[in-house]
Amino acid sequence: MKNKNKFIACAALIAALYAALTYTQAFLLPGTTNMAVQFRVSEALNVLALFTPAAIPGLTIGCIISNIYSIGSGLPLDMIFGSVATLGATLCIYLLRNAKIGKYPLFAMLMPALWNGVIVGWEIEHFFIDGDFTWVGFLTQGGLVALGELGVMFVLGTLLYFVIVGRGLDKKFFSIKLR
Repeated sequence: MKNKNKFIACAALIAALYAALTYTQAFLLPGTTNMAVQFRVSEALNVLALFTPAAIPGLTIGCIISNIYSIGSGLPLDMIFGSVATLGATLCIYLLRNAKIGKYPLFAMLMPALWNGVIVGWEIEHFFIDGDFTWVGFLTQGGLVALGELGVMFVLGTLLYFVIVGRGLDKKFFSIKLR
């Protein structure tokens, strides 16, 4: 029971942190959290899925909460599709956590760009670009979304990863064992 409570608390903390970072960025830098090429600082928290499975529901719920803001911006579908992309990406990050090149989990770090590029790129092309789906448009929109994700993950995500590992925070804070 103790581990289950730790898991829920960790997931809730991650969700709250993701939402708070996203809302703060949206307030300070309008448009940077919900445009085609977004550089959502909170997406760097995807790295936490390398260290704890609690990050999977935490980041997904945080994304849902964050995308409530998108409803007011005329993007209600982003709450669904963006959150599904986050769920897929974080699940894959967790599953790929031990696949490393040297000491770097390259394949896991690519997952947010892949999932968001495909799902959110499709969402933008299908629902927001004149209603006519084209492969060129999908590849363009998906590429723009993926570009923003790559920027976040390879700059902020990499920095966060090496700080967590370098300071031993992965062993200190993320030692939740599930039965």
